[in-house]
Amino acid sequence: QVMLVESGGGLVQAGASLRLSCETPGHTNIIYRMGWFRRAPGKEREFVAAITRSNTEYANSVKGRFTISRPNADNTVFLQMNSLKVEDTAVYYCAGNSDPFGTFNYWGQGTQVTVSS
Repeated sequence: QVMLVESGGGLVQAGASLRLSCETPGHTNIIYRMGWFRRAPGKEREFVAAITRSNTEYANSVKGRFTISRPNADNTVFLQMNSLKVEDTAVYYCAGNSDPFGTFNYWGQGTQVTVSS
């Protein structure tokens, strides 16, 4: 089982920025696809962004404000979140899958992001 560890959450005001990090301590095999999901209070978990070696994807709600990156071509992934909105408040989860044809099957414990007005 691969452990994913998120960090970087916190409490900020609307319009501010945060950067989330995700690492896989002790796991060196490259995970094909890494991503971020979030779950807001009372809502279902939703996709935020994902990255492979050659492609990035974003939810429409964060496009233009959030940037996912994997700068060292390893399993460390960042989510730069700019122009945060109150509706971005959620627990953010890092996820990964090693099978190009599979779904996300590695999950972190989550990090809380709270945006105040």
